[in-house]
Amino acid sequence: MLKVEGLCASVEGKAILKGLTLDIGPGEVHAIMGPNGSGKSTFGHVLSGRPGYEVTAGSALLDGKDLFDLETEERAQSGLFLAFQYPVEIPGVSNMEFLKASVDAVRAAQGLEPYDNVGFMKRAREACTAVNLSHDFLKRGVNEGFSGGEKKRNELMQMMLLEPKLAILDETDSGLDIDALQVVAAGVNAMRSPDRSFIVVTHYQRLLDYIEPDFVHVLAGGKIVRSGGKELALELESKGYAWLEGAA
Repeated sequence: MLKVEGLCASVEGKAILKGLTLDIGPGEVHAIMGPNGSGKSTFGHVLSGRPGYEVTAGSALLDGKDLFDLETEERAQSGLFLAFQYPVEIPGVSNMEFLKASVDAVRAAQGLEPYDNVGFMKRAREACTAVNLSHDFLKRGVNEGFSGGEKKRNELMQMMLLEPKLAILDETDSGLDIDALQVVAAGVNAMRSPDRSFIVVTHYQRLLDYIEPDFVHVLAGGKIVRSGGKELALELESKGYAWLEGAA
């Protein structure tokens, strides 16, 4: 599904990723953990094509397609989705308008017909219910006046409607109380399938109590320094990251 080799990237001339290599198979969930400043969020931004991030070496293939040859919107149309750590507000654009335009663009790129308005409204309301949001949120500006938890659930609703091949969750658990965390985790688990993979970026092991990963990776010093199963996350929770400093 995703093959990353020797990825190096910088921001404003400062090297952040320094030789990151990662393989993700179809249907797999990979958790990425690590200390602040290790490059976790940068990894997601680089894959999704956020401006301001310069790839200086390495490659990233999604289903054999070179991501770095694609514009940001083309990466989304190819099945890549990034849930932001800090979702932005878009005043004046309703959630429904934003969602319909996004889904239509992805379907058009994939050679599929757009949903009719009635059919899409039904799907959007079902997704709202699934993430425990009132249907009124569909009429409101994108993330405008939403609480932190509502923004994260709104991102999850977008993911449900876009049905990506690879979803990157950038610290989706940050700022969530336990109830909101369980709602988000349930939504992610409902979308797990043999044809969809996830990268879950998190500081905390608690999220992995609800979204059980197939693999856990530790990112430090701009590269992956340790990989393992869920037990690695438990070890990090008890020991912290200091014991890995030598590996970075």
